[in-house]
Amino acid sequence: MSLLEVAGAQVKFNVGGGHVKALDGVDLRLETGETVAVVGESGCGKTTLARSILGLQALSAGSISISGQRVTGVTRGQAGTVGMVWQDPFASLDPRWKVKDVLAEPLRLARRDGDVTSLLADVGLDENMGDRYPHQLSGGQRQRVAIGRALALRPPLVICDEPTAALDLSMQAQILNLLRDIQRELGCALLYISHDLTTVRFVADRVLVMYLGRVVEEGLTEQVFTKPMHPYTAALMASAPSLEKLGDLPDAAKGEIPDPRSLGSGCRFASRCDRAQDDCLKSDPSVIEREGQRAACIHPIQ
Repeated sequence: MSLLEVAGAQVKFNVGGGHVKALDGVDLRLETGETVAVVGESGCGKTTLARSILGLQALSAGSISISGQRVTGVTRGQAGTVGMVWQDPFASLDPRWKVKDVLAEPLRLARRDGDVTSLLADVGLDENMGDRYPHQLSGGQRQRVAIGRALALRPPLVICDEPTAALDLSMQAQILNLLRDIQRELGCALLYISHDLTTVRFVADRVLVMYLGRVVEEGLTEQVFTKPMHPYTAALMASAPSLEKLGDLPDAAKGEIPDPRSLGSGCRFASRCDRAQDDCLKSDPSVIEREGQRAACIHPIQ
C-alpha cells in the first residue's frame, strides 16, 4: 500500500455553457520518503489535485487515500497526516499573529506538546524570530515559517504548491535545500507542484505531466527531462530556460488550447501536436509504457 493513492480522480465544475473537468481520471501513487512533482500549464489541474488531496475539493468520481484512510473532506487531526505549504507565505500567514503563535497553532489544535524553539531551529530561523510578525520577515523567512507550520505535527506527507514562486533565486535555492534536508531527517514524502522545471529537476524523484485535467506522462525525473515520450512533455521541456538556450526562445506550440467545455473524443493535444494523425483526432489515447516511463499517446516520440 502506497502512502498516497489517487485512483481515477475526477473533479467537475459547472460553468456557463457546460462543465469543465479540472481533473479527469487522474491516478497517482506516492511512497514514503519519495518526492513526486506535478507539472503543466496553468489550468491543467495541479492545484485542484492538491486541494482534493487535502479534502478541500470534493471529487465527482474516483478516490483518494492517505495511509490507507479514504479522504472524504476536511477531518479532525488531518494536519497530522498531511502538511501544506502554499505559494505565497505572506498570504498564508495571519499578519496579526507572531511567528511563535503561527507555529504553535497546529500543536494547540491537535492538543500535542511541542517546542516552538526547536521548530524554528529545524527551518533555520533564530529563536528571536518567534516574537516577530510576518511583515517583519523577508520572503524567504516567511516561507520557512510556513514550512515549519506544515511540519509541526510531523506528517508523513507534505504538499508544496509553488513554494518558491514568490522568492528570488538565492532564496529559492535555500528553500529547496531546506525541504530536501527536512525530508531526509523526517522521512516524509513530498508532493511538489510547480511551473519551475529547473527546481523540479533538482528536487523530484518522479514527475507527472498534466494537460487539461489528465496525466499525459509519468516517469523518473531524468527520463522525462531527457527522453520525453509525449509531444506535450517535449514542448514543455523545450520551454524551460537554461544556459545552453540563453537568448534562444523555443517555437510556440501550434494551434490553440481547446475549449475545456467541449473536448470531444480524441487526444486533447492533437490540435497543437506536430505528430498528430487522423487516429489522434478520433480515439482517446491509451497509456503505453517504456522502461517504467508511461505516456498517454498514440504516436509517442521514439
